[in-house]
Amino acid sequence: MWKRLPLYVKILIGMALGIIAGMLAVYFGLTKFTTDWIKPWGVIFLNLLKLIAVPLIFVSLVKGISSLSNISKLSRIGIKTILLYVISTVIAVSFGLLLVNNFEPGNTFPEHKKTELQERFGSAISLKKDQADYIKEESPLQFLVDVVPDNFFKAATDNTKMLQIIFFAILFGIAMVILEEKKVKVVKDFFDGIDSIILKIIDIIMLFAPYGVFALIAGLIVDFSGDADLFTALGWYAITVVAGLLIMIFIIYPLFLRIFTPIKYTDFYKSISPAQLLAFSTSSSAATLPVTMECVENKMGVSNEVASFVLPVGVTINMDGTSCYQAIAAVFIAQVFGVPLDIYDQLLIVVTATLASIGTPGVPGGSIVMLIIVLTSVGIPIEGLALILGIDRPLDMLRTVVNVTGDATVSTIVAKTEGKLNHNPQVISKKVRS
Repeated sequence: MWKRLPLYVKILIGMALGIIAGMLAVYFGLTKFTTDWIKPWGVIFLNLLKLIAVPLIFVSLVKGISSLSNISKLSRIGIKTILLYVISTVIAVSFGLLLVNNFEPGNTFPEHKKTELQERFGSAISLKKDQADYIKEESPLQFLVDVVPDNFFKAATDNTKMLQIIFFAILFGIAMVILEEKKVKVVKDFFDGIDSIILKIIDIIMLFAPYGVFALIAGLIVDFSGDADLFTALGWYAITVVAGLLIMIFIIYPLFLRIFTPIKYTDFYKSISPAQLLAFSTSSSAATLPVTMECVENKMGVSNEVASFVLPVGVTINMDGTSCYQAIAAVFIAQVFGVPLDIYDQLLIVVTATLASIGTPGVPGGSIVMLIIVLTSVGIPIEGLALILGIDRPLDMLRTVVNVTGDATVSTIVAKTEGKLNHNPQVISKKVRS
């Protein structure tokens, strides 16, 4: 019975049991037992996620960039595609930051609870403040200096140096694109194999997720002594994330379509609704790709030449829903832990979330790993993941819908600007009715 349940159901069960276990531990005075014998399993789960972060970001980026080897043939399409994807991602992150800074869901925690967290993770917060003071004393271009590593292997041993790893991965991938195919074929095959291995490791780690979430939530309830303020904050956090994702689906993408194409957004959503539903149920933009291509080509009228290039690239580098969520989650955790974020930190979140989303694999659970990059880039305690893991799955389903919708939007815009769009609303209506 348990084996046949979908992973997200198992995670929800783990979350529910964790809440119950935490409440019972508080009620019967088993807080020490929970802290000593249950909470460590949650720490192990977090360590597993951190373990895979560096190889995942490096391999995913190199593989994604090197796959653009046909950009010489489709250089104009390639530039438009990447530019639109980057712009939409930056917009998604910016809206996420705007919402979370206005709603401030993490500030629903009472001040004395924030003080407890600051005392518990004081060393990490002090380190972040020291880094901020150091940056302010340096050149305005110190950010760029810090992005370029002087030793890749040294950067790879420090999760706070993710931007340096991303920089080297981009440089490595560009070099592979420039070189002749025959010279890099073995390297591409090697990275394909490593990428498959890493994705399988993520699958294995996510099998442990229900138990890790159970331990994290139980430990969290004990830490807060069953405080209802935790659930209030999580509720506001979920509302903020959903609001950001719905803005992307119903405001930003329709605005893009209105500006660049003659297509009505109602026709657009009728056309791609099968892909959106599959994305919602699987939480995997990669698994949804065949359906997305069918909808975009046969219902929207995008040529195969454009769709076959833009959509696979989008699965790799376009994660608007993920980047919006990462921005909100990072600031939410910072608010709960009482970590102040200045304008520099907010800009760093924009850059890091944009770049990290490029390396996020289109599989369930991939965005959680990438969130670690955003958290560590601005010195937010990684333990804050415990706050949001329990309710991540339903939000992940909606994030994937945003990602797939963004891919379809960009492919439609690129096709229109290239004269490769043969849109026929009458055909759409017939196919929808049938």
